[in-house]
Amino acid sequence: MSDDGGLEGVRETVDGHPMVNLLGYARTYWPRLSVGVLAAVGTRATRLVPPVVVATAIDRVVLGSAEPGLLAALGLVPAAPVAGEAARLALLRRLVVIAALAYLLRSATRFGSRYLLQSSAQKIQRDLRNDTYDHIQHLSMGFFADHQTGELMSVLNSDVNRLEGFLNTEFRQFVRVVATVGGIAAVLWYYSPTLALVALAPVPLVGLASALFLRWIEPRYRSIRETVARLNGRLENNLGGVAVVKAFDRYGFERDRVATQSAEYHDQKVWALRIRRGFFAALRLLTGVVFVVVLFVGGRSIITTPSGEAALITTGAFAAFFLYLRRLYSPMRRIGRSANKYQLAKSSAERVFGLLGREPSLTSPADPHVPDGVAGRVTFDDVSFAYDSRETVVDGVSLDVAPGDTVGLAGATGAGKSTLVSLVPRLYDVDGGRVLVDGRDVREYDLTALRDEVAVVEQSPYLFSGTVAENVAYGDEAALEAERRGDRSHRDRVEAAADAAAADEFVRGLPEGYDTQIGERGVKLSGGQRQRIAIARALLNDPAIIVFDEATSDVDTETEERIEAGIDRLVADRTAFVVAHRLSTIRDADQIVVMEEGQVVESGTHDELLAGGGEYAGLWRAQADEAPVADVPGEG
Repeated sequence: MSDDGGLEGVRETVDGHPMVNLLGYARTYWPRLSVGVLAAVGTRATRLVPPVVVATAIDRVVLGSAEPGLLAALGLVPAAPVAGEAARLALLRRLVVIAALAYLLRSATRFGSRYLLQSSAQKIQRDLRNDTYDHIQHLSMGFFADHQTGELMSVLNSDVNRLEGFLNTEFRQFVRVVATVGGIAAVLWYYSPTLALVALAPVPLVGLASALFLRWIEPRYRSIRETVARLNGRLENNLGGVAVVKAFDRYGFERDRVATQSAEYHDQKVWALRIRRGFFAALRLLTGVVFVVVLFVGGRSIITTPSGEAALITTGAFAAFFLYLRRLYSPMRRIGRSANKYQLAKSSAERVFGLLGREPSLTSPADPHVPDGVAGRVTFDDVSFAYDSRETVVDGVSLDVAPGDTVGLAGATGAGKSTLVSLVPRLYDVDGGRVLVDGRDVREYDLTALRDEVAVVEQSPYLFSGTVAENVAYGDEAALEAERRGDRSHRDRVEAAADAAAADEFVRGLPEGYDTQIGERGVKLSGGQRQRIAIARALLNDPAIIVFDEATSDVDTETEERIEAGIDRLVADRTAFVVAHRLSTIRDADQIVVMEEGQVVESGTHDELLAGGGEYAGLWRAQADEAPVADVPGEG
């Protein structure tokens, strides 16, 4: 068994650069983002103040230097030399006020920046997940057949969350790096251009190293994302099929498959961790070298410069230099982490926007036909169809069904019955011929308008976690919205549909009746109960055309008879297709079509086909437990 169904090729459908597309989602929130960025810059600016205050305090308050300093240049303290204890204390008090105001302003701007930027990231995450989910819903059935649910869940959860984390953290870090490096560079240059050149020398080297690291690590992280997506798909697939695993005692087989993919993910992550740690260590070594050089050059200048001459830097500024160096290299080292986060985010963005760039293969035409109503005539005109490049499933089928007729489809498994009826609501497009509803090709219809008139009840119906009433009401938008609000205004229609599907009696016997929670996929109901709920759901929509695809296969004979009696009443004025394994289900159909290897081999009424002694007659005898021909119902 292969592990196909991944999303490796989805990046080919990305329209433009994925990270630019991500910023496009941020454009909606540019006012709050702009204020957040300004607040973040303000936070960085206020963080520059305390070291300057320290430098001024050392030089002018402690050492009594005549050098006015940066605060004097900004007009925040007097530029005149400070002499005497009282003057020094007055300057110290002013410095304390400046520092206190800086910390107060820093707290306010920090709150504002983090709140605005993080809340914006949450809003972008919400919009992106909603758009991606909505787009996935509109992709064609062939897409879902080719891709695993776990892969898609990984995109909607892991990848979208990763992009939110990138915007939430790394965008702020980008602002932090730019504002911090720019501000510190300006201050250091003011104090000592020579030492500033030494301190800032690693900045372009770090930038270049990060760019090279990004380019080199990109394909590795892409592979890691694909590996974890495959692992998620395998886990989701196995957990969903846990009953089969237990039934066949395949614990070891599935453990080995998961272990193999876990080992691959582990090896790739450990390898990436080794490379990343090495990169960060190199950055720390580089910044450590600069620290030592500044310490030696600046300290030597202060020690060896003769009295009365200007050293490269004052004693207070030298102390401030090291406070700034710590703050300078911390965000610079963060560049390496940001490069790592950027690459992971880009990989996720490629998957998200790759999905958003994948166009549905089935869409409404430019000028779609939106009927006021559908009478229900269905015509198959020399229809052929195959899934992808596989063997033809429907081969040259021609069939005309009058409005209100019931057509039964019989034949062996794989004969093409279910595929044929799936072409009516245009779940797939034909490869050859035409499917017409009321004389018009289904490809000319508005897709939503067409599917509103066609209800499908599958052999294994899917029920949603929620109440019985919500699942029945799913067939009608107004009823569903009412049930979600706790409004019972449509409950009579819900109950009537359930009664027609022979579900009302068992529903009323549930602990909370129609308000009973049925669990994920309807796990609290039996197979027959789930099918009756699905039939009620289809009937509530009041469609012109109904497709029952083995809809009574999982119910007992008594329940089947009750369902059939309800169906007979409700399809009296509707076109119905009934795909049946039990031929008793379709014996009263207006027309029975027998298919074999994608072709129609027989058609007619029950009596006509029995009289013909062909494929249908053989199937009927087999299901009658090999009863004598004279005892078979319908035969005289």
